[in-house]
Amino acid sequence: MNDTECIREIYRRYWEYMIRRDTGGLRSLMSEDYSLRHMTGVRQSAEEFLKGLADGTFSYYSAVHDSIEAEVNGDAAVLTGKSRVTAAVYGGGRHLWHLRGDFTLQRRNGKWELTGSRASTY
Repeated sequence: MNDTECIREIYRRYWEYMIRRDTGGLRSLMSEDYSLRHMTGVRQSAEEFLKGLADGTFSYYSAVHDSIEAEVNGDAAVLTGKSRVTAAVYGGGRHLWHLRGDFTLQRRNGKWELTGSRASTY
């Protein structure tokens, strides 16, 4: 599997783990300093986000991927994924969201890690 395919697979696993609330699986994809910026502008560390996933603040039910684009530049990469996601967040009802995730990745010790992400809609 080449780097682009590997990074695209990380995105697919990211959503599989989110849907299963597999915080250990998700953490295995993230760097130590990973952070997420929500579409509201709120920035969370990996630990804060994973806690919200575990306690039901964020509940994801399905994800259909419309596009997954990766660009590799040496040991750095950017990934843009567009997925239709059914979720309930912050106590709201279950809704279909057209979510765009812009991710940065770094290859460390031969392994690609998510270093950051920003969520928006499309």
